[in-house]
Amino acid sequence: MKEVLNMTKTYKISEIAKITGLSIPTLRYYEKLGLLHPIRNVTNYRVFTDNDLRWIAFIYRAKATGMSLSKIIDYSRLREKGDCTILERINILEEQETILQLEQEKIQKHIDFLRNKKKYYTEFLDNTKK
Repeated sequence: MKEVLNMTKTYKISEIAKITGLSIPTLRYYEKLGLLHPIRNVTNYRVFTDNDLRWIAFIYRAKATGMSLSKIIDYSRLREKGDCTILERINILEEQETILQLEQEKIQKHIDFLRNKKKYYTEFLDNTKK
């Protein structure tokens, strides 16, 4: 039987920047914060993998939810400790979900206000036509 080698695609930082839309300085900053841990090749260049890409996608989505970098760093440190921290990570995600739900409620109140105002004006115009 042939031995199957674990062939993981690797990427240079410039490729990661192009794929993710993040700038090279941002990727370096995330590394400095401890969010990214690219390996270094023999020429000391950063080498990223598909796992790094998946993690960057998580960071991107977490930021899109409004999660602060400090919370993402907390989450990252817990993630590095392994499965024994899953409940703590769930708590961080639940906190962010609660924040988003409160924002959603606030936005819905603004939408309701605008709809009511439009309804008022529409009824006003209908009554002036009579």
